[in-house]
Amino acid sequence: MVDLYTPQAIWGRELRHYRKAAGLTQGQLSERIHFSEGLISGIETGRLPASFEFARSCDSVLNTGGALYRLLDWRKGPLFPSWFEPWDETEKAAVALRSYQPLLIPGLLQTERYARALLRGDETLVAARMARQALLTREDPPPPALRYIIDESVLYRPVETAGLMREQLQRLLDAVNPRLSIQLLPHGMHAGLMGGFVIATMKDDFEVAYVETLVRGIATNVREDVALVLERYETIRTQALPQAMSLDLIKKAMEEKWT
Repeated sequence: MVDLYTPQAIWGRELRHYRKAAGLTQGQLSERIHFSEGLISGIETGRLPASFEFARSCDSVLNTGGALYRLLDWRKGPLFPSWFEPWDETEKAAVALRSYQPLLIPGLLQTERYARALLRGDETLVAARMARQALLTREDPPPPALRYIIDESVLYRPVETAGLMREQLQRLLDAVNPRLSIQLLPHGMHAGLMGGFVIATMKDDFEVAYVETLVRGIATNVREDVALVLERYETIRTQALPQAMSLDLIKKAMEEKWT
């Protein structure tokens, strides 16, 4: 159910107001601005976000005096929840990231379709997640060294369609490079059953841990907390499969499960 009082939903109602004031149906507006009727419907009901280009086109056709474009200023605010912003800055500044994920593909390796399914179509959150991935291809500074360990069960956990899963697993294979490794942790009892986490190493070798909880993620630089997470990571790493074997299992899952 769409929250009626989010900025996105309120903006959609403003669009509907101006469209009706101009005496246009959604179909008629679609023909004039060259955006689909389905998109207009989704925006008016608050299910989809409007782009600045979309707002500018609507302002021109509906003679709003630029009101809809100005009302999109809310999208210029923070992309992430306040509790995530410190970790976002830490992630960008890190020289190395070590991650363990027992349930889902790590966010930095998710395809847009996979992320959209997990985030239930919230395009603002999808855009924010995709924006984080820019650090994987940046040139200055170079990307951090990334070491991923993923529970093998993640390969078989269905997220929408087989085609989406196949695309996502191919993304894992394509992501591997000298600075990014992926290892699988085999099915069964192991040290990673308590939940996912990431360890960021900064330029001065200072380390920050990010631990996922039901309510929110928690970033901590408390020495005892970080030491505990590091110990857990090293235990998991010793139980993980070598990368070559892990990549073979990803290919096997694609062929046997998601064809």
